[in-house]
Amino acid sequence: MLRYIYATDLNDHPKLARTMFRDRADQFKFRLGWNVSVDDAGFERDEYDELNPLYVIWEEPDGSHGGSMRFLPTTGRTMVNEHFINILSGPITSPFIWECTRFCLNRGAGRHVAAALMLGGGEVMQNFSVEHFVGVFDARMIRIYRIIGASPEVLGSAGQGSDQISVGLWHFDDDIATQLADRAGVSPLLSRKWFDRSFGSTPLRTSVRTG
Repeated sequence: MLRYIYATDLNDHPKLARTMFRDRADQFKFRLGWNVSVDDAGFERDEYDELNPLYVIWEEPDGSHGGSMRFLPTTGRTMVNEHFINILSGPITSPFIWECTRFCLNRGAGRHVAAALMLGGGEVMQNFSVEHFVGVFDARMIRIYRIIGASPEVLGSAGQGSDQISVGLWHFDDDIATQLADRAGVSPLLSRKWFDRSFGSTPLRTSVRTG
C-alpha cells in the first residue's frame, strides 16, 4: 500500500523509516556508487531530509519499505536549484512545481512498485494543486520511466552515455493515471483511498508543515 508521510511523522513508523533509509543507502551508495553519506546506522540521509519533506512510500505487507520518493516545493530549497543549476538556464521556482528526489526501490521490489509510486505522485499533484514535478535522473532511469509510462520532458542534460545526468519535468493527466494504475495493479479508487487515509478528503494545500 502507499503511505504519504511527512518527515516529522516518520517516528510514528519506525520500521518503515528504518528500512527506507537503509534501502536508500543500498541503492545510491552501494549499487549506483553515488557520492552520498551513510551513517553508522546504515542510513542514507541528506540535508533535504531535514526540511520536512513529504515522502510517498510503498509499504510491503510486513511493514517494510518497498520503494519511495521525496517531495519539496521549489519555492524553498531544492536539490535541483542548489546542485544542478548548471544543467538549466535558470532556477526553477513556482508554487505549482515541486521537486521529486530520492526515487528508491528495494532490491526485491516487484515491478508494480515503481508504477505505484508514480501513481502516488499523481495523487499529490491532483490533491495539492501541483502542475508539475521536477527531478534529476540518470541514464538508467530513462528505460524505467518509459516502461511505466511516465517519461518526463527533458529540460537539460550533462555528460554522456551511462554517466549522463538530466533534469526532467513531469505532468499528470487522466490517461497517465489510468496507465499507471493498470501497471501497478491498483484501482484509481484504492489509490485515492490510500491518499485519503493519510490526509483526509481535504488535504492541507501545502507541501511542508512546521511544528
